[in-house]
Amino acid sequence: MINEVEFVQFNDTFLRACRREPVDHIPVWYMRQAGRSQPEYRKLKEKYSLEQITHMPETCAWVTKLPVDQYNNDAAILYKDIMTPLPAIGVDVQIKAGIGPVISNPVTSLADVERLGEIHPEQDVDFVLETIRILRGQLNVPLISFSGAPFTLASYMIEGGPSKNYNKTKAMMYSQPDTWDALMNKLADVVIAYVRAQIRAGSQAIQIFDSWIGALSREDYQKSVKPVMRRIFNELSGEGVPLIMHGVAARHLAPDWHEMDLDVIGLDWRYPIADARNDGITKAVQGNLDPSVLLAPWPVIEEKAKAILDQGMDQPGFIFNLGHGVFPEIEPAQLKRLTTFVHEYSQEKLAEKGDA
Repeated sequence: MINEVEFVQFNDTFLRACRREPVDHIPVWYMRQAGRSQPEYRKLKEKYSLEQITHMPETCAWVTKLPVDQYNNDAAILYKDIMTPLPAIGVDVQIKAGIGPVISNPVTSLADVERLGEIHPEQDVDFVLETIRILRGQLNVPLISFSGAPFTLASYMIEGGPSKNYNKTKAMMYSQPDTWDALMNKLADVVIAYVRAQIRAGSQAIQIFDSWIGALSREDYQKSVKPVMRRIFNELSGEGVPLIMHGVAARHLAPDWHEMDLDVIGLDWRYPIADARNDGITKAVQGNLDPSVLLAPWPVIEEKAKAILDQGMDQPGFIFNLGHGVFPEIEPAQLKRLTTFVHEYSQEKLAEKGDA
């Protein structure tokens, strides 16, 4: 039997936008679009944990594909957690409801780093790769997969869980530079191997989440993090898929990302797209509606989205997204309505400009 997806034309609008090629509408997807706010997902979570779902490829593929089917988004984002590769190298991590990742063996010394192992993706995260393979047979839009960046992964590993100030993380960076560099390079090796395996399984774009990197000054970033990020992107750039960098509250780091061998810079809602362009950011950009706006009345959402679209369409290479992820209180109907608005409004405006 021929899979019915073969009869549907593949929608590559997202990939073309990543490459700054002409599009007939602005592509849209949402960080954390899979799960959380969807009632079907919440019902599933009554029976299974996040970890259990990600270890069931057929179910995980269904969760990933659900928002694409419901909202008509232009890309799917693989449902999984940034902690997924860490158990393979010896990190004892549990995802606790209402808290997040909790690590029982935090890293405090060089000896702790040296005890960490290597990741062998085909054996250690085979469930992730199988989910990707399943989705490539089901989707008619590109599949994005992802990894956490070394700093964000390290912050959990050092703090033992989520942190508001990253004091322990920064203390290691300042007072144990050898330990810090060893940890950064160990995690860079993990990220590279993990991402390569996802690409070779079928992922068509990669987003690197450095969610908490905004906690660092630009000087500290350039000295203590940028070298490993440059290495990651240099090594992945030959894999032939778009590479996206995203961090929160990291406007001050956008010029450093712009220098790296990546394709798309994700902007949070604090950094207007027009400002990024005026600051010399010429790569494709992604963003950047404040997710909290989605709790407002529709006229407010439309006004905010229109302003972002007008700025984004000023140059080639724009992907509409949120400035951070979907949270549980957001109504799926609003996401569907927003997707339709982005498609229709941008198609009309691009046609007027003659860019279609």
